[in-house]
Amino acid sequence: MLEINDVITIADWELTESFVRSSGPGGQNVNKVSTAVELRFEAERSPNLPPDVKARLRRLAGRRWTRDGALIVTAEKHRTQPLNRAEAREKLRDLIVAALHRPKPRRPTRPTKGSVQRRLDGKTRRGRIKAGRGGVREQE
Repeated sequence: MLEINDVITIADWELTESFVRSSGPGGQNVNKVSTAVELRFEAERSPNLPPDVKARLRRLAGRRWTRDGALIVTAEKHRTQPLNRAEAREKLRDLIVAALHRPKPRRPTRPTKGSVQRRLDGKTRRGRIKAGRGGVREQE
């Protein structure tokens, strides 16, 4: 069981761990021991997450979200399975906490009357400068 906050808890049946060989440092140990963790969270089927949180989680997950609605988190920083398991669970928890945050809606604003007037005055002034750049006329 993975606790996200006071209200949301992820059940064990929603999480699947698999261990694979890790890349990076570790010498021959890397070639022999499967220490990297691939944590699969069945997010789409989860009854513990509201639909709006699932939508934000999907957007935050990006390529880690699979076609069948699962979120895959990997951890291979450490040389031991227990540390990588803890890191993968922490990564998943951080992602869900970020998805719980509802973004503030943007309210469109209009420019002030003064700023519109200043912009138009500047355009007029620039137009007059350019109009004065005409060719030199010959006098008769």
